[in-house]
Amino acid sequence: MPPPPRRALLTSLLRLRGFSSIASPHPHPHPPAPPRRHQFVADPTASTSRSVVGAVGGGSGNPLDPTQLLRDDPVAITASLWVSSFRAAAASSASPASTPAPPQSLTPFLSRLELWVLAYQKAYADETGSYLPRSSVPASTLASLLSLRNAVLDARFRFGNRLTPFLQSPRAANAPDPATLSKRKLRALLTTPGPPPFQDRVVQELLLLLLEPVYEARFSPKSFAFRPGRSPHAAIRTIRRSFAPYLWYIKGDLSPLLHSPDPALVVGALIRDVRDKKVVDLIRSALLTPVVTASEDAGVKKKKTKRKYQKKKVLPEGEPKPDPYWLQTFFGFAPEEAQMQPDWGHCGVLSPLLANVCLDELDKWMEEKIKEFYKPSKSDVVGGDDGIEQGNTSWPEFVPTSGPDKTRKVDYIRYGGHFLIGVRGPRADAAVLRKQLVEFCDQRFRIKLDNESLPIDHITKGIMFLDHVLCRRVVYPTLRYTATGGKIISEKGVGTLLSVTASLKQCIKQFRKLEFLKGDREPDPQPCFRMFHATQAHTNSQMNKLLLTMAEWYRYADNRKKVVNFCSYIIRGSLAKLYAAKYKLRSRAKVYKIASRNLSRPLKDKKGQSPEYHNLLRMGLVDSIDGLQYTRMSMVPDPDYTLLPSGWRPDHEKILLEYIKLTDQQMMEEQRACIREEGLITPQDYISMLVWGYKKNAVLLPSSKDRDAHGSTEDLCSDADELGEKELGNEGCQGPPKFAEMS
Repeated sequence: MPPPPRRALLTSLLRLRGFSSIASPHPHPHPPAPPRRHQFVADPTASTSRSVVGAVGGGSGNPLDPTQLLRDDPVAITASLWVSSFRAAAASSASPASTPAPPQSLTPFLSRLELWVLAYQKAYADETGSYLPRSSVPASTLASLLSLRNAVLDARFRFGNRLTPFLQSPRAANAPDPATLSKRKLRALLTTPGPPPFQDRVVQELLLLLLEPVYEARFSPKSFAFRPGRSPHAAIRTIRRSFAPYLWYIKGDLSPLLHSPDPALVVGALIRDVRDKKVVDLIRSALLTPVVTASEDAGVKKKKTKRKYQKKKVLPEGEPKPDPYWLQTFFGFAPEEAQMQPDWGHCGVLSPLLANVCLDELDKWMEEKIKEFYKPSKSDVVGGDDGIEQGNTSWPEFVPTSGPDKTRKVDYIRYGGHFLIGVRGPRADAAVLRKQLVEFCDQRFRIKLDNESLPIDHITKGIMFLDHVLCRRVVYPTLRYTATGGKIISEKGVGTLLSVTASLKQCIKQFRKLEFLKGDREPDPQPCFRMFHATQAHTNSQMNKLLLTMAEWYRYADNRKKVVNFCSYIIRGSLAKLYAAKYKLRSRAKVYKIASRNLSRPLKDKKGQSPEYHNLLRMGLVDSIDGLQYTRMSMVPDPDYTLLPSGWRPDHEKILLEYIKLTDQQMMEEQRACIREEGLITPQDYISMLVWGYKKNAVLLPSSKDRDAHGSTEDLCSDADELGEKELGNEGCQGPPKFAEMS
């Protein structure tokens, strides 16, 4: 890889000059002081040993006081783990032939009470729906967290154990002690299915804090599910950027692995990168511990009884509010690839990460196959001998169809348990790759795949992925170029353009599942009776939020205007039927006549019974009614055609890699040499020169006492000149000697 140009190195240093002091630390003759609040801890072992010793009894102060173990910022400790993981991954990718460094031990991090408090804060927010500051954590909770940490380190902790709670849930702080319960209540406690103990969720959050930075640095950039910064939108934009030249597509589903995992497979994939026995044993016990499920007798339907009058449900004080109606409705539009959320035993929030750990083997295997199937052609603009695309970089989804020889290549993307493979070349290449893929999944994942579950489809049929259809359009652009002699020649060219459109059929299917419409050929909106008791202003507000979210979901679809306007038509018709039934108006036409096309006018007012609506609105006695959005296609925003750049990474990864680059000593020396050759100076050196010049020139200046006396004398002389000699009774000012006598 050629070295970066000097001008780029100079720009990078001047843009992030604040990191230069971090990048070149100076050695200290004495042990370094504890890190500041927002300083990255390079080696947490030293401070961890102090915490462990203090907990055992060798430190100063009360060893049973957990507040003495909270010395560092937990966010800084977690950031140090992210930086060290990405630095090791960057070093291994820079020199793949060298022996990789051994994986970092996670036991020192597992012993940090600060991380336990951070995990408790996250579990507390999920449990109660509110954030708990670190300073507000009670002392009794800190003591419980300390006992839970010691139980985990001593291998006394068991997932799903309801008889020995080390930590109580904040919503069940006054729960009875299991030791005081009767046998019948103990049997009901152990056999009745319910949510996992709160202490299990704290342990799961802590393991996620430790394992996520380790694996995010090693995961393939081809995976886009259950990872920070890699949303379905990022996957769709990557497909539009990279899958333009492919003709044959293989779409596969490995969801059975997400439903019922093999614990041996998960642990085997885990120990390749994590050699910490305590962490691996915790995850193994979470996978092997059985989960209490409902018995068969509980599934028998009970005899229906007459429903009695029920009062409105009032939520308890600490219980979080349920999701609003518009958000529950939007969750129903989740694509098939995003509906499956893995939940393995007692792993909880750790399950999606473990699923990616298992499927990362498929990602690495496909990266090798991409290199194996790549056969460039000089006469093709898609790729050359160096593997660099030679087409139009401003229009990368346009692929010319001319040329006898084509570059053969393969690309791959995965979202959760679903993957998509694009093949450029003959169909025989796709068949060979499918056969190898079937053998790999059978040997590694023990999943039986066949030709029916892995179909090979041509791009002209339309490939659906994440509820978007990939198809190809033939375009005939006019190519203009200058020939010899300065003559401008215009020719008609032919090429293909990758089109990513939202599936209208899938959208109708989701609306039908949510009971918003019925019928296939001519969809008929159905009234939304769940909003029957809500006001018109609240109902319109909820549906506007749903429409805004739908418009954002279809942001990168070519037919964004059409599909969002169709969603607005269905919702508007559903609300019109609801209002017709609620206010007894008999038809949608009468509702539109009174409330207008966007349903913004009130339907409740009657002449002679109340003042005008505008008067009530002016007095603040009624809520303003917002009309439904996107009732016309011209109101829907245009599609977003911005493509992801080549080699795209999420923002947090780019910041981490930039920080690691600037903390590299060799990189800093190259940048300093570049600055010296350019004859420039860094802001830090310029400030140092100013300070040194001030200190050097301060010796030549008179003392502060002499300067103050001289300045005061000059002020007196100016005052004397203004007042006049007669008023002062002197002939003039005597100068510094006189001022010195006065003082």
